[in-house]
Amino acid sequence: QVPVVESGGGLVQPGGSLRLSCEASGSIFIRFNPMEWYRQAPGKQRELVASISSGGSTNYADSVKGRFAISRDNAKNTVYLQMDRLKPEDTAVYYCSAGNAGSLGWGQGTQVTVSS
Repeated sequence: QVPVVESGGGLVQPGGSLRLSCEASGSIFIRFNPMEWYRQAPGKQRELVASISSGGSTNYADSVKGRFAISRDNAKNTVYLQMDRLKPEDTAVYYCSAGNAGSLGWGQGTQVTVSS
């Protein structure tokens, strides 16, 4: 069983917005676990973009602070990443991590392309 499934990626113009979703399987309860969003651009290492702890504390990479927001809906067992004022350098495959650094599993990723 895939631990988490991402959706919501796509092609967007610079300055636009997207909301990514990460739905966790029934064996993972997001309310009890940290959840993270990573991204990996071509030729680059995977990097941590945003995280939310079981207590609700959030952290962001400096490159996305003030533009991205991570949140969760415990009833839907889903984590979201709201991305605003997107830039071409945000282009990457975005991955959801259950637990810290995928300790409970990774999703398959969703492509985000920011281009005019």
